[in-house]
Amino acid sequence: MNIRCLFLLLLLLLLPALVFAGPVGTPEPELRARLAEAITAGGSFDDKYEAQVWLLDYSPRLERYLPDERQRLDFLRQVHAEAKRARLDPELVLSVIHIESRFDRHAISYAGALGYMQIMPFWLTELGQKGSNLFKTEVNLRMGCTILRFYLDKEKGDVTRALARYNGSLGRMEYPDLVLGVLRSRYFAF
Repeated sequence: MNIRCLFLLLLLLLLPALVFAGPVGTPEPELRARLAEAITAGGSFDDKYEAQVWLLDYSPRLERYLPDERQRLDFLRQVHAEAKRARLDPELVLSVIHIESRFDRHAISYAGALGYMQIMPFWLTELGQKGSNLFKTEVNLRMGCTILRFYLDKEKGDVTRALARYNGSLGRMEYPDLVLGVLRSRYFAF
């Protein structure tokens, strides 16, 4: 294998990390307020049966990424709770996480975004939460879901534009297409 082939292979392996860095940019005052409010809110499944059905359906889909069953079920409960708290479909949140971090809680992007949903650390400073940890599942999911909901509201329900804003790539379709493709192929329950 020559040096050019090695370079191209390395570029292909690094491309997803370079393109998908999570929400970036200057904090909008409205988003800052929503995140501050979200830090104190809670949430959970409303119905025990709904929880069992959803968890049994989605657990096998994540086994490849989260092999420990207990960890996987706890993660899915938290995703569901945070998505519902933010009035999001949990499947959309799973799709964002799939593209952003491949379910790696300790993922770090080239831009410095952290965790499952690739949150920029400046948010902790903005919200006076410097002691918080974006690698902590609850913190990362709460902030990521709140940010995504904010962009959905801002874009009047246009998921494609909201996803592009979340990724900091408004006007480009690569990121929304990837997330929506994963949503259709892996996480929609039929």
